[in-house]
Amino acid sequence: MSVQESTFHGFANPVDPSPDELRAWAYHPDSVPLTSMPPDWDLLVAGDHLVGTLFELAMDQNCPARRFALHCLYIYAADGIRTNFKAHPKRRFRKLVEQAERGGDELMRNWAHNSRMLLARPELFVYHDWCEGGLVRDNRRLG
Repeated sequence: MSVQESTFHGFANPVDPSPDELRAWAYHPDSVPLTSMPPDWDLLVAGDHLVGTLFELAMDQNCPARRFALHCLYIYAADGIRTNFKAHPKRRFRKLVEQAERGGDELMRNWAHNSRMLLARPELFVYHDWCEGGLVRDNRRLG
């Protein structure tokens, strides 16, 4: 049975979920609503430990929590770029951007484009867009 077919019963520790728990939740997000998660849960999970899982989920057009995963990728990108890659490895970030450009759909290509734009022009950072989901909701490309 795959993760997508199973039922998710909750996180052992919602502040530090495992990749498997996050993946299972993403295919059954109604089982543990975001409103019941700790404050700023998106900021908590948008780190190196889960970025590979978040990227997989954001690339999966059939994932019910895809937009949440994409939102976390925007946080990850902004955090890395704004700390001059002290928060996250630049190499990992670049690999994700390149993968999104090669194999992603419009949402993922927009994330890659916007991430490259922020890298080139850090003044494009607007908290609402990058950390509160504005770019995910609007699905727009920065110019």
